[in-house]
Amino acid sequence: MRAIPSGPVGTPPNVLEELRVENLLLIERAELRLGPGLNVLTGETGAGKTVLAHALDLLLGGKPRAGIVRPGAAEAYVEGVFVDADGADVVLGRRVWAEGRTRAYLDGRAATAAQLRDVGGSLLSFYGQHEHRRVTLASAQLEILDSFCGGDQAERRAGFVSAYADERALAAELADLRERAGARERELDLLDWELAEIERAEPSVEEEEGLLGERERLRHAEALGAAAGGALEALDAAPLAAAARGAEAVVGVDGILDELGARLTAVALEAEDLATDLRRYVEGVESEPGRLQALEERLALLDRLKRKHGGTIEAVLAHARSCRERRAALAGADASLAEGDARLAALQADLAARAEALRDARLAAADTLAVAVVERLADLAMEGATFAAHVTERDGYGPAGGDEIEFVIAPNPGVPAGPLREIASGGELSRVMLALMSVAEEVPTRRAGTLVFDEIDAGVGGQTARAVGERLRDLAAGRQVVAITHLPQIASLAERHFRIAKDTGSGTARTTVTALAKGEVVGELVRMLGADDTDAAARRHAKELLKAA
Repeated sequence: MRAIPSGPVGTPPNVLEELRVENLLLIERAELRLGPGLNVLTGETGAGKTVLAHALDLLLGGKPRAGIVRPGAAEAYVEGVFVDADGADVVLGRRVWAEGRTRAYLDGRAATAAQLRDVGGSLLSFYGQHEHRRVTLASAQLEILDSFCGGDQAERRAGFVSAYADERALAAELADLRERAGARERELDLLDWELAEIERAEPSVEEEEGLLGERERLRHAEALGAAAGGALEALDAAPLAAAARGAEAVVGVDGILDELGARLTAVALEAEDLATDLRRYVEGVESEPGRLQALEERLALLDRLKRKHGGTIEAVLAHARSCRERRAALAGADASLAEGDARLAALQADLAARAEALRDARLAAADTLAVAVVERLADLAMEGATFAAHVTERDGYGPAGGDEIEFVIAPNPGVPAGPLREIASGGELSRVMLALMSVAEEVPTRRAGTLVFDEIDAGVGGQTARAVGERLRDLAAGRQVVAITHLPQIASLAERHFRIAKDTGSGTARTTVTALAKGEVVGELVRMLGADDTDAAARRHAKELLKAA
């Protein structure tokens, strides 16, 4: 058996010292004081062992299941006190109300479930009773192999995820541009047509104002001409010029008449100028035939443009400017596509290089992982089993790279190897998972302070159960392991033993958690062996288990 590096002398970092549970399902109140090494929790089926597992899951930000609050209670509360790597206390708390609301706490302050998940994940690793089924998933196998590769692989994966997201985003953008290419051509045609229509018309605000005024005059041309003509006739009939000549004949005789004569001369001259202007106006009003119709047609054209593009000439001109800008933008789309294709090619080349680096690391680690797992399986009563991690290229990339991982096992000598999900039994899966977790946890970047196993021993018994227990104890060297178990072979190896018991005598079921003294452990092992406390043989067996530990 290969030795597992132990932690420093004294209390290892990231240890769960206290776990407090109130009103969680069958547990009214429980307080566990845990310590380094192997801690086990045992009890009858249905006593509530999995409640404590759920309590830990809540501390890790998990979602509470329906009906988790003890009947009759308004709320449940879970609190875990950890000692971190610096020796400081870290307190995680979670309150769950009967109607389903929750609140998280970190060191006594309100927090989010995500914050609990982040902090708790650095303090504790939880392996549920169905974890061995999860290990048959390709995604989980990839995670295990990458964990075994070490911290550099995590950096490679983070870099690949970022590059993959960039490549996917640009590829989607370019695909959208290409999909819209036909629509772009249609839009360009429409822009060209509308812009040509406006440019041919050459509208202006000043022209429209002038045309409207001229049309108004032409519509009233007859009345205006008659009025001006009548005024002209009246002026022509007035003998102002003769009167002015009469006054000029006696200039110098009387000063008053001289002044009046001068005024009369001025009026005669003004009347003559006015008559000239009236005559010109009458001639202008009588414009060329068809002028009014031409004006109406021009104004109708301007009206059509206004109706289509905003209601005013200003809006028409603004639309023309917008058309020019949009046309320029669309005209540059082909250049953008070419530039985008070049950028995409560069991103894809970078992605391929990153995927190759991930693959190289996985291929290098796969054989080493296989050797280590086979060694651990031999420790877990699977001597002669073979194990391999096959790394193959997938069709295209995913967020984790371009590889597919398949764990292959032959549980017994001479048996053809096959995929783990198809070959291994439930008990074998439990042992394979424990072997994998043992190996992965030996990687320095993966060592968590506290490991929690919820009935990982499912499907095993006898000497195999003892081997599983020894592996759990090995994992507990220099750290803390908490195991929820139903096997006495495992429980006998614990440094601390907690018994979970259910009392139904009061009418309402109630679960209690008791830390067992050394003298009480034998009785619990006897119960786990399926014997009565008075069974002398079972007591001898229990004592032998403890002695062998």
